[in-house]
Amino acid sequence: MPEEGWTMQDGTAWPGNNPRDHPGMIQVFLGHSGGLDTDGNELPRLVYVSREKRPGFQHHEKAGAMIALIRVSAVLTNRPYLLNVDCDRYFNNSKALKEAMCFMMDPAYGKKTCYVQFPQRLDGIDLHDRYANRNIVFFDINLKGLDGIQGPVYVRTGCCFNRQALYGYDPVLTEEDLEPNIIVKSCGSRKKGKGGNKKYVDKKRAMKRTESTVPIFNMEDVEEGVEGYDDERSLLMSQKNLEKRFGQSPVFIVATFMEQGGLPPSTNPATLLKEAIHVISCGYEDKTEWGKEIGWIYGSVTEDILTGFEMRAWGWISIYCMPPHPAFKGSAPINLSDRLTRHSPIWYGYNGKLKLLERLAYINTIVYPLTSIPLIVYCILPAFCLLTNKFIIPEISNFASMWFILLFVSIFATGILELRWSGVSIEDWWRNEQFWVIGGTSAHLFAVFQGLLKVLAGIDANFTVTSKAADEEGDFAELYVFKWTSLLIPLTTVLIVNIIGIVAGVSYAINSGYQSWGPLFGKLFFAIWVIADLYPFLKGLLGRQNRTRTIVIVWSILLASIFSLLWVQIDPFTSASTKSAANGQCGINC
Repeated sequence: MPEEGWTMQDGTAWPGNNPRDHPGMIQVFLGHSGGLDTDGNELPRLVYVSREKRPGFQHHEKAGAMIALIRVSAVLTNRPYLLNVDCDRYFNNSKALKEAMCFMMDPAYGKKTCYVQFPQRLDGIDLHDRYANRNIVFFDINLKGLDGIQGPVYVRTGCCFNRQALYGYDPVLTEEDLEPNIIVKSCGSRKKGKGGNKKYVDKKRAMKRTESTVPIFNMEDVEEGVEGYDDERSLLMSQKNLEKRFGQSPVFIVATFMEQGGLPPSTNPATLLKEAIHVISCGYEDKTEWGKEIGWIYGSVTEDILTGFEMRAWGWISIYCMPPHPAFKGSAPINLSDRLTRHSPIWYGYNGKLKLLERLAYINTIVYPLTSIPLIVYCILPAFCLLTNKFIIPEISNFASMWFILLFVSIFATGILELRWSGVSIEDWWRNEQFWVIGGTSAHLFAVFQGLLKVLAGIDANFTVTSKAADEEGDFAELYVFKWTSLLIPLTTVLIVNIIGIVAGVSYAINSGYQSWGPLFGKLFFAIWVIADLYPFLKGLLGRQNRTRTIVIVWSILLASIFSLLWVQIDPFTSASTKSAANGQCGINC
């Protein structure tokens, strides 16, 4: 943008020059009488939308922008399906939408499918994917496995939505879906029991939609447009509830009743643009359920997980679509996330229809940063065992050893079966393992402290890392550039502690003779395994000494030295009686 800002054709300043303070703007490039393609077919609508932003109003980042687009598209076109593709993605498969429509329009599953998720594929990655940017284990194993339960989680982009699901409406369930809800079987035949239960469930759903009522204004001018378009649903929710739920836009409220899309015949096209500007105003969402129960859920930078979970709790399912030719490609930034919200799958939506395994999968996507605490302990323990000449686990019996070996064999066999089933290579799995450890001992650890600071002290510490342009040192130069921040101190400390432990362990074995080398190999194995997991980080650390901040190295060496000396002094693996005997204080028992 020029320093003086953009100007329009008539010479006046463009209203959007201030990105934090401007009115809502809409420009229709291709409308009802849009252009034609080379075959004479009408091109789809193309509309530029910029929602109103004013100081003092919460804009909720991407979640707020997506909700504004939902309302604008409903007022202008109201098509039944929406496609979410981020600005850093592009179409790689021209038939991707047809692939999604095969599921959305399926007679058996279409009416209860809230979204079709495509895997994310990236360009510009080095041949060996040293930094696990493809995240192939998550997309080709985890999400593919969830597709066999109730479907994958929503992962921010490359997703086709059913508009009715985003409005918070219930899916159209079959008799088979309602089977687990049968309560009474003795009051007549099984068929009647199902029907009676279905009426009970429908009534219960209707009650959920009519809980809160706040009078706002009259909708008599659009009642004619509602007639003939899902009269049953319009009767379930009173005028007050509709306005409380969706806001003060009669045109938009009418559009929500139309499951097959399109606008009512009574709609005046001349007023649509004015109504579209109204639904993207700053105050439109006040005292409504937008961002709380419908649309993208506010309150977290991971609005994708919460939004998908909210729809799933109402009984919707999702589909994972993996066409041979990737649907979308691009690159995405990595964000640290705030998981603590009332919509967390740990405690939210237990009256819904989410299966236990699906809920566990959602909980895993929410609480995985907490694993950083035991992970960093396990990464430091091998080094401390070498420093104190104690093993990481106590001596166990042969019987217990067999169970220990069987456990590891079963885990190993399960991993091999997953790799064969998904087609993921061992190299991709190993890269994913490495960056799980690297992320767990740095970004995830800081995310936990960030969440605790925000919840307990109200301090919003921002550790978000955004992508930047690469320099001219090579095609993949950016992959090997570190941003030297406090995030690197725990990683560097773990590396230094393990290197010190290996040196101390080998020195002790040399001084103690041949008999001490046998136990040493077991201790060295765990320490070397930790260093192997952190190898990509170590390679970047050694390859960029000229960009290493001295404060990071100093703090890491200082922390490593303090922890090592404290551990040797405390020596927690040795009991008090053993220490007393070693010091000659065993008294009569000596």
